[in-house]
Amino acid sequence: MSVTAERAAAERAETLALQALAYIAADEERFQRFLALTGTTPDDVRARAADPHFLAGVYDHMLADEALLVAFADTADIASETIVAARYRLPGAVME
Repeated sequence: MSVTAERAAAERAETLALQALAYIAADEERFQRFLALTGTTPDDVRARAADPHFLAGVYDHMLADEALLVAFADTADIASETIVAARYRLPGAVME
């Protein structure tokens, strides 16, 4: 994959992660759970929402909760596997 194609794929992954973050933040209970489990604050979310490392954490949070993953995938009208694949486009992904 060319550098340009890799960057485009990373940008698509970032965009999807922002959509996932918006989905989480749209529901107070989901958002409070995200904040509690990740140790972040609403100010942290606002300040770091464009940070690929933070967005990777959004994916990690979602991938740790299958019900959340499936609900977001259904809402976004995408396959859960698309979310898993997008996670590998951002920093810190561990290939198994």
